Amino acid sequence: MSSSTYAKQSVKIELGDRSYIIEIGAGLLDEGAVYAKLPRAAIALIVTNTTVAPLYAERLKTALARHYRQVLQVELADGEVHKNWQSLNQIFDALLGHGCDRKTVLFALGGGVVGDMTGFAAACYMRGVPFVQVPTTLLAQVDSSVGGKTAINHPLGKNMIGAFYQPQLVVCDLAALDTLPQRELSAGLAEVIKYGPIADMAFMEWLESSMDALLARDRTALAQAVRRSCEIKAWVVGQDERESGLRAILNFGHTFGHAIEAGMGYGTWLHGEGVGAGMVMAAELSQRLGLVDAVFVARLRILVQRAGLPLRGPVLDAADNAGRYLELMRVDKKSEAGEIRFVVIDGPGRAAVRAAPDELVREVIDSCC
Repeated sequence: MSSSTYAKQSVKIELGDRSYIIEIGAGLLDEGAVYAKLPRAAIALIVTNTTVAPLYAERLKTALARHYRQVLQVELADGEVHKNWQSLNQIFDALLGHGCDRKTVLFALGGGVVGDMTGFAAACYMRGVPFVQVPTTLLAQVDSSVGGKTAINHPLGKNMIGAFYQPQLVVCDLAALDTLPQRELSAGLAEVIKYGPIADMAFMEWLESSMDALLARDRTALAQAVRRSCEIKAWVVGQDERESGLRAILNFGHTFGHAIEAGMGYGTWLHGEGVGAGMVMAAELSQRLGLVDAVFVARLRILVQRAGLPLRGPVLDAADNAGRYLELMRVDKKSEAGEIRFVVIDGPGRAAVRAAPDELVREVIDSCC
């Protein structure tokens, strides 16, 4: 479907003087007018990776050339394993090496890894420069590019070093999803699916009826999935920007999922794959806590499976698998005084953050891995 036959949609993140728009549509990435209202600057720096750069970097560069005197580019290695200090320093090297000032605008062109690192670099460079998210994966469009959470990984924990720093604009070009590998598309669907159980059961019902269309990359279905996901995230972030309470519900499935990623080695399982299995585990925990019934858990399990995501977590330690999961989950950002706190489903369409006895968590892990 061409951009001319697809209507652009917008979702606003309401954060006072730091509010911004998420633009959703096909063909937006290289539409110069989309970037016209950004802060004025002499230099723009595109941060991308070796996979995305050959596909989209020149197109974005051409679109930005009418707004900036100089458009620079830095290419990072692709993959979660490279979401670290070394890659972050590549961005700083480019900024300092070209004498970039505090008005320089950074553009994150890529998936969640590129977006997180670019945002963190923008938060740190000269104590804060403007940046724009141009997400090219479904996962980034529906989740990581929105809400201002930026970070890098540490060998002992995922996203443990970072900052809350909001972008000036998010540009979700649905046409960029055409080049996404099927495994990455499925991984992105995990972050779409999570919004139903935590906030909107009507959306979950729509996903059940639309999953085949989403997997076939139907543009209209993808537009609806991205828009509704962004609306729900915008509603949550607008009330709790710095995750002091409500925003934690967006991490449904992530406590288990992050343990899988860290335990397997970053990049072995995609983030969305960890979240997929993690949501099943979190739903099982919710059932064992008496918050939802087996019918709801089975329903979520079927949806996760239809999206092409794993239902069972991997074995991280043959001797004491549950013990290894618990060890990794205690590093989770939601943990308090060593007590692991889980996002659970407190009835369909509602989420809560709760602690659970280790024995119960062990039972869930043993039955789900």
